[in-house]
Amino acid sequence: MVRPPRTRRHAREPLLCRWLPWHGLLDATRRRRHGHAVRTVVLLRHGKSSWSDSTLADIERPLAPRGERASRKLAKYLRRKKIQPALVLCSPSLRTRQTLEAVVSSLGKRCVVEVVPQLYAASEQELLERLQALPESVSSVMLVGHNPGLHNLALVLASRGADLPQLEEKFPTGALATLVVDSKSWTALGPGEAVLIDYVVPRQLG
Repeated sequence: MVRPPRTRRHAREPLLCRWLPWHGLLDATRRRRHGHAVRTVVLLRHGKSSWSDSTLADIERPLAPRGERASRKLAKYLRRKKIQPALVLCSPSLRTRQTLEAVVSSLGKRCVVEVVPQLYAASEQELLERLQALPESVSSVMLVGHNPGLHNLALVLASRGADLPQLEEKFPTGALATLVVDSKSWTALGPGEAVLIDYVVPRQLG
């Protein structure tokens, strides 16, 4: 596994928001299936990053102008669809934090944001274990991270969904996948236990 290089602290950190029950497009937390609460996982890959400065460590690479534009479009999409997770877990890389900064105002005022060092270069198994460790009080979560971990996690979890063929093909920068999970608990979450209910990439947003 790729180990994250040491990096200096950046003055700007993602904005924080507090907990807010999920509603809008998903409205999943208040519904129950088979006697247990439905959980929601939102996967957001960072926007297109810049390679213009070869002296920067990978973790310090910022968004490219294209990535900044795509992130602003995603913010509008999130606001329009009312996608408001209870918890956001973000990789510490600069490009993921900048992506989050661009969209966080669209996520509601009460969600909780955490920057998690272990999400940088995390594999799909490590990301799955992170989900399995979530408190049962958390009904919806967004992961802001990197490929190949995010893409592989989506493929591991999703067993069906109209957009699954497109997801299987690729998970480009700025991609956003929303999955509804039907496991009895986060701890019990395993392969194939989610339905892909929404998948969008920046080029679809104009």
